[in-house]
Amino acid sequence: MAKYHKIIKQLAFVGFLCVYTVTLSCKKQTAENKEEVAETSSFTEKKDIQRIEPLNWWVGFKNPSLQLLVHHPNISKWTPEIRYTGVSIEKVHQADSPNYLFLDLNISESTKPGKFNIIFKKEGEPSLVHTYELKSRSKSAEDYLGFDSTDAIYLITPDRFANANPENDVIASMKDTSLDRTDGYARHGGDIKGIINHLDYIEDLGFTAIWSCPLLTNDMPEGSYHGYAITDYYQVDPRFGTIVDYLELSKKLSQKGMKLIMDQVANHCGVEHWWMKDFPFKDWVNHQEKYENRDENWEAGKNIMTTHRRTTNQDIYASEIDKKGMNEGWFVSAMPDLNQRNPFMARYTIQNSIWWIETANLGGIRQDTYPYPDKHFMSQWAGEIMHEYPNFNIVGEEWTNNPLLIAYWQKDNANKDGYNSNLKSPMDFAMQEKIVKGLNEEETWGTGFIEIYRALANDFIYVSPKDIMVFPDNHDMSRIFTQMYGSVVNTKMALSYILTLPRIPQLYYGTEILMHDFDNPGDHGLVRTDFPGGWNGDTVNAFTGEGLTNEQKDMQAYLKKILNYRKQSTAIHEGKTVHFAPENGIYVLFRIHEDEVVVHIMNKNVEPVELELQRFEEVGLDGKTLRNILTSTDVLWKDKFVLTEKGTTLLTTKLD
Repeated sequence: MAKYHKIIKQLAFVGFLCVYTVTLSCKKQTAENKEEVAETSSFTEKKDIQRIEPLNWWVGFKNPSLQLLVHHPNISKWTPEIRYTGVSIEKVHQADSPNYLFLDLNISESTKPGKFNIIFKKEGEPSLVHTYELKSRSKSAEDYLGFDSTDAIYLITPDRFANANPENDVIASMKDTSLDRTDGYARHGGDIKGIINHLDYIEDLGFTAIWSCPLLTNDMPEGSYHGYAITDYYQVDPRFGTIVDYLELSKKLSQKGMKLIMDQVANHCGVEHWWMKDFPFKDWVNHQEKYENRDENWEAGKNIMTTHRRTTNQDIYASEIDKKGMNEGWFVSAMPDLNQRNPFMARYTIQNSIWWIETANLGGIRQDTYPYPDKHFMSQWAGEIMHEYPNFNIVGEEWTNNPLLIAYWQKDNANKDGYNSNLKSPMDFAMQEKIVKGLNEEETWGTGFIEIYRALANDFIYVSPKDIMVFPDNHDMSRIFTQMYGSVVNTKMALSYILTLPRIPQLYYGTEILMHDFDNPGDHGLVRTDFPGGWNGDTVNAFTGEGLTNEQKDMQAYLKKILNYRKQSTAIHEGKTVHFAPENGIYVLFRIHEDEVVVHIMNKNVEPVELELQRFEEVGLDGKTLRNILTSTDVLWKDKFVLTEKGTTLLTTKLD
């Protein structure tokens, strides 16, 4: 019996030890939790580090990884530490420069939004502390709706649109202090507030989205107005305003049901970018060694410029040296070519795009010079964005008149090399060129409207024609009125056709008032002329109509009617397209969706001409009443239709 009592005592003692151990463990864990809670909920905000980018982040992404760029004198000798529930440092990367660290963080699915300190420690030195914030997302990823074929996009060069705040026209601390409206290549003073103040005008015309040329800081000694030589990817250029202004623009667009498209540049930065004075790695930009070892004989980038041989991206016979000459060359000597093959540069660029989508509630991205960066990186970039935001959209600039090259860049195209760009919307420079050529040429066999007809017939090569962006002109080419040699009627036909196609249309500011560059066609300073009425003292005001010619007012009214009809037209947004080969100087196209049929007729005959309607019997309009969208008059579709003058006739079966 004593033997059993002894065993029972031993078991009790073991049980006591287990309970005691568990209790100690719980107390220890509780103490650690309290310490962690204290660290995350009660601390003094500090910004000891010169630069950490991204500036903040969010919880709830599909990708739990975040890479922080840390820039501070000799920061590589310091050890970072984070105590915040759900956030862990997975890896610390030292760079070639001692002034950088790259921190790989993991943000778990359960992480709560909040602020925490990143503590940098070094033996014998007081800690450096930088407060970082993880925010909650303002809406779900699925609710970020990108532009599509239901939209009509208004492109703005902000320095040339409207100046609402003259006080920020010149910033004394910046390198370019020019302000001269008579100089096409100096700054003119347009700003974000100027766009905000005229949103009613843009909406009233019938546009549903705005694409502004880049608004980020371009602290360059000259030519800084255009925005494409970025020197800080996380800062709005103070001559355009502040990030508060940019967010106000986004908010007011959203309130109107409109979208904000951000112009981004992954291929290059400005040569005055802050990192050009302290590269993180030896391969941060292409031809970096030549740049760093330059002397007075460098000749502003001799032998490092891109070849512009864009077909090397698709050419199955292209040599490696030609590929490198294209993708690794600098765009111009003032714009260093970023090396996206460096994984840290790649991550930086992707995270920057996501940061702006979340921060500014973007409705799309326009990516500049799309075929110039490393194409595999661009696929990764677009793929990661679209993975996070499945209903978003990106348009990429590929300036080519070859539909095969345009098709190559569209997502899911059956490319021979297996490449998938993940890009939903390339640009249709090919169609733009054919529209201009077809309208300007006389009607003979194989020329004139047949050029446009054949161009649209090439849509068989595209995965999704309605996701391609088409336009009459943009900030880099002559105005459409100039391309049409001053013909108002041809300009109208070009615009109505573009707005009826199975495409996403984009128009440049001022097209609605026949802005032109007749004096020097193609000159960027003239192409980007100030919008009249955007500056105090302008004698002509296109926003109110004051001082406009009758032709300019007529063009405004013309576009307003088409754009506002288009806004509500399912047939134009997603309907079937049927067109008939041009005959006798007439080209007819139909857009069809259920009971809505839109008829677009272009006619080059200056004298009245009869259009026989029997040829279009398959469309099923015989005996129906249609309304002229431009004149609001009704016509009967029966036997013949008389075209009284050269130009566009636009009809619809919608009578209400």
